[in-house]
Amino acid sequence: MVNNTKVYLEVVKQLREMITNDGLETGDKIPSERELSERLNFGRSSIREALRALELLGLIETRRGEGTFIRDFRGNHLVQLLSTFILQDEKAKRDVFETKNFIEMDCLRLAIHKIDDQSIENLKKWVNQQGIIDDNDFFYQIVEIADNHLFARIWSILKDYYYSFGSSKMIYSRENYLSLLEALAEKNESKLLTAYNGLRNLSVFNDKY
Repeated sequence: MVNNTKVYLEVVKQLREMITNDGLETGDKIPSERELSERLNFGRSSIREALRALELLGLIETRRGEGTFIRDFRGNHLVQLLSTFILQDEKAKRDVFETKNFIEMDCLRLAIHKIDDQSIENLKKWVNQQGIIDDNDFFYQIVEIADNHLFARIWSILKDYYYSFGSSKMIYSRENYLSLLEALAEKNESKLLTAYNGLRNLSVFNDKY
């Protein structure tokens, strides 16, 4: 049985195999969510998440009122990228982690200009109330405040890819999160990035990953 963090990656893999086995070409229509759910024996929500991932990578497109179609599936270099992720290549794992970090930093930069005092106070209260702080929950809130839909989609997918490799969740210091929030409150980008580097311990990144 595939665990929850790997479900939609397994669906993506089976979708690719189905497209290849059925001989579907660029421009061809793929089956509906319901049909895919029945054929691949996965729930509709998992099928939908897999289709979103493929659409984000530019491999399929949804046309309102018409359905979902293949976009340059065989020739697109992103197929190789996706294949690398699914094969759980060690370099892909490192690349995913680094890219996730960059997106988090960009979301923090955006949040400087969009966060208000009440949101900062709410986040501080949330951090102080947690026994063990869930890093994903913290940055989900930051990504929401950044209010960039594409960043949010990419971050969510990269996060799931990273943990699908079997990586354990890191536990970070409460003080690190509070330092990030202080920098946001001061709207000090330099201090913010220093705090983020401290959180992720990026100075020893090469030794740990």
